[in-house]
Amino acid sequence: MEILYAQHHRLDFPDHTHDTFNIALILNQTFSVKLPGKVLRAPIGNLCITNPQEVHATPCEQIMGNTFTTFYVAPDVLKSMNGEADVFFEEKVIYDEALFLEFLSLSRKPSDTAAQYERRMLNCLAVLVQKYAVPSTFKSSDLRLFHEFLDEHRQQSFSLADTAKKFGMDSFKFLRLFKQETGLTPNRYVIQKRIEAAKDLLLHADDLLEVAVSTGFYDVPHLTREFKKIVGVSPGVYRNSAFNIVQF
Repeated sequence: MEILYAQHHRLDFPDHTHDTFNIALILNQTFSVKLPGKVLRAPIGNLCITNPQEVHATPCEQIMGNTFTTFYVAPDVLKSMNGEADVFFEEKVIYDEALFLEFLSLSRKPSDTAAQYERRMLNCLAVLVQKYAVPSTFKSSDLRLFHEFLDEHRQQSFSLADTAKKFGMDSFKFLRLFKQETGLTPNRYVIQKRIEAAKDLLLHADDLLEVAVSTGFYDVPHLTREFKKIVGVSPGVYRNSAFNIVQF
């Protein structure tokens, strides 16, 4: 599980997805989330949740910025609390004072032992699932071949025309089908996958240029610019944060 604390964040997050559940605690300013066809607004003191693979964007307040803490939780963790059945949050903005305060306490530097912290966190997630989640099977991809091709070639320079040609279609048709399936453009999908790979490497590598080149970015500034758009912090801050990964 990862925990992100953003203070007075002004940089908009573009359309993107996560492999995890995102559980955000809204700490100042009303928090906005753009989903396909609607915009949700979460006031201070609320939880705001997005599901795995759910396309969303977060426009941030440009003067004061938004302050929030987000827990990124693997789907398998919540499935284990639901009899191994998939869970889904239809209700994205949740007001539950007791749950909010417990998550808030868990987001701060813990004074608990590792075992105590784990027990409190799992109990908090279990309450969230029991009270607000509904059973659901995540949508399977009808265009998995597109994804597999882009995953295999994510470290190469991306060309929409060349990629579309490999599937025997023109660029416009490929773009329309891909976005219809994923909610993302192929270019944004490739960049997101590169960032996911960079996050893994950053936990073990010291050389940012090596990480950038290994994951298909031109240089460190290119990696940093795209990384901050999705993750909210620079690669260096992500790597050096002592509390950026919580392992159960």
